[in-house]
Amino acid sequence: MSAPLYDAHCHLQDEWLVPHYAEIFPALEKINLRRAVVNGTCENDWSAVAGLAAAHPWIIPSYGLHPWFIADRSPQWRENLLRRIDAGPCAIGEIGLDRWKEPYDFADQQAVFREQLAIAAGRNLPVTIHCLKAWGALAEILHSVPLPQCGFLLHAYGGPAEMIPDFVKLGAYFSFNGYFLHERNARQREAFTQVPLDRLLVETDAPAMPIPKERRQYQLPEAEADIPNNHPANLLVTMDALADLLHHSKEALASEVGENFHRLFFAH
Repeated sequence: MSAPLYDAHCHLQDEWLVPHYAEIFPALEKINLRRAVVNGTCENDWSAVAGLAAAHPWIIPSYGLHPWFIADRSPQWRENLLRRIDAGPCAIGEIGLDRWKEPYDFADQQAVFREQLAIAAGRNLPVTIHCLKAWGALAEILHSVPLPQCGFLLHAYGGPAEMIPDFVKLGAYFSFNGYFLHERNARQREAFTQVPLDRLLVETDAPAMPIPKERRQYQLPEAEADIPNNHPANLLVTMDALADLLHHSKEALASEVGENFHRLFFAH
């Protein structure tokens, strides 16, 4: 059996994965997945995240409003989020900033992001951050507000390598995604060679961000070729690829990533 693995960011509640649970969960056991953070993105999927966590103790539920979906939030979204947090141990996310997907109201994104960061800081809960084409604005906000002492995750980090040291000082962890194994993503791979070893995590973002077809060890049954779908058991491929990229022993890197995962998601 391989070393214990930890998925720092995925969406097992997603409707693309639900029909395939009977195949997915045994595969995750086969790769020795020990824990996974399952991230909600809107009020409508928080109950599904909570249900998965109740049924599978290895799942860490995480609740947040993703910037793509803030326009659909209810007037009671903050109260609903606090109710989920009060129900049991969890993280906050996926939250963040996004200037890539249009249309967007960036002022509203920032306001909602700040509110959720304040909740995370006040409860000292780990928070998972999404950022696309908004790295300067993200850094400005992170420097201007209280942050959770346990730290925060920049999931599938795609920002500039030169910003990594500053984010590290603020408490950031960085999760490597198998999507970065596509040839066109050399810049992202290079950036991860600059991340301190004690801040590295690994993720799938399943069912999003599929790894290259030739690298997949697992494929969802009856998957449509033109629709991105990422089998979460490809976490093993991602971990092995990151070890090769960093010229580290796979077992040693898996051990370090496991320690980092526990430090971030269990420190509170």
